[in-house]
Amino acid sequence: MNSIRNILICGAGMMGKNIAFVMSSNPAYQIALYDIHPTDVAAGIRINTKQLVDKEVLSQTELEERLSRISFTDDIDSSLVSSADFVIEAVFEDMNIKQDTFAKLEARCRKDTIFCTNSSVMSPSQISEKLEHRERFAGTHFWNPGHLIPLVEVVKSDATSDEVARTIMDVLRSAGKKPVLCKKDVPGFIANRMQHALWREAISIVENGIADAATVDEAVRYSFGLRLPQLGPMENADMVGTGLTYNIHDYILKHLEDSHEPSRLLKELKDTGKTGFQSGEGFQKWTEEQAAASSASLNEYLIRMLYGK
Repeated sequence: MNSIRNILICGAGMMGKNIAFVMSSNPAYQIALYDIHPTDVAAGIRINTKQLVDKEVLSQTELEERLSRISFTDDIDSSLVSSADFVIEAVFEDMNIKQDTFAKLEARCRKDTIFCTNSSVMSPSQISEKLEHRERFAGTHFWNPGHLIPLVEVVKSDATSDEVARTIMDVLRSAGKKPVLCKKDVPGFIANRMQHALWREAISIVENGIADAATVDEAVRYSFGLRLPQLGPMENADMVGTGLTYNIHDYILKHLEDSHEPSRLLKELKDTGKTGFQSGEGFQKWTEEQAAASSASLNEYLIRMLYGK
């Protein structure tokens, strides 16, 4: 890891800017962002981190110091690209775009440059399948909002070397993140598999008239949702005992939703334009003010949980 100094972020959208900000927490790193579109990176990072400054988690002086180590280029032949030791791609979730991006990077970067993709769902094995040096490639799934959620899932492809995976984990730790290793390249990786298993059951409860959407959310917020940050499911199973866990599963699993297709209710909402916050209605109705308050309160909650502010 001592050889990692120059970090390149490909894609200067919201997630790319947040990742650049995160990596700038380590003063040993020089951060560059590349995007085909001219982008005011500093302005975007200031907007994204405003709550951190307002809550005095981050001083204005520290923010400016970190911004001073972040550069931008829209020239893929720039030395900011070719000198990269470590690359994190954060472009659109489109397989062709991602593969094309890495093909261009491999033609310009050193043979030992480590490549990472920030895809939340796409297979690192497939994204890297056309590369020559596939052993230096892995997934790094930053969770949104990337500057607040500690977790990054490091996903090994079918070719990622153990050494590269360890180096990626070390680099992320050095920037203050909480990396976890996904040993197999499977759809959804680790956390999204669990999250969407919960969503599937939650939607099924609403679809089958067991409870309305607001009640489902309250049931999560005021029960196991409260203890999840402290007590994960595997530790919880050991706490109550594997015998009790077995008996509960033996009784209840046959009654849980196990469909392999999106629910009919979800499809109906999508097809009728009820897209949620964007349209003002999804599983529930939302005013613009309510939608904005929900997004803002999430960040405030995360800051309070992580920093006590």
